[in-house]
Amino acid sequence: MDSLEIFEVESAIASEQEFYRKIIEDNLASLKLAPAIGRIKVVLRPEDSLFQMAIVLRDVGTRVTTIDIADVDAKPVAGEIIILIKKEQYIPELLGKLWDRYGKANISQPDRWTVSISTDRPEEEAAFLKEMMVADPRHRLHENLVDFAIRVTPEGFRVRYHLYKDNRFIFVASEEALKHEWIEEAGTMLEELMEGGKN
Repeated sequence: MDSLEIFEVESAIASEQEFYRKIIEDNLASLKLAPAIGRIKVVLRPEDSLFQMAIVLRDVGTRVTTIDIADVDAKPVAGEIIILIKKEQYIPELLGKLWDRYGKANISQPDRWTVSISTDRPEEEAAFLKEMMVADPRHRLHENLVDFAIRVTPEGFRVRYHLYKDNRFIFVASEEALKHEWIEEAGTMLEELMEGGKN
């Protein structure tokens, strides 16, 4: 697992701290989130049925468009577009988007690096495809962070709040109705993490 700059788990019960630290480590590894997370702090307050988490993320990259991963060439006479793949890790996402837009019947893949699209507007569609978003690492990360937070939350803590913005994430959960100050506390935890945590 990639080492975190800061990894804090606080609880009034010492054995609970180590238990949750292990649960967090295991889930970071199973969801392959460790490379994306720089700093994390979790506070457990059993007396309030409260779980709070603040995370500062590392840079996870930006949106990937077709032109970032392939060359796109319109063939107006043939009524097709040829896509020559340069980065194969995005092929599944690219094919999924192409199937949604053109239908599987209009897509052929004569070899691993070439995709052909049959269309009656090859030049217009080629221009569209060049700018089409194929993958957004931030969107996938958001889903994974929420999944991670739910997995590490104590059983029965079904009232939840989360906020994901820029490279920051907070999560608050309880068995009871959430108090506004709990969310504010999580925000303060996040600010402390941004500044480098405890000195």
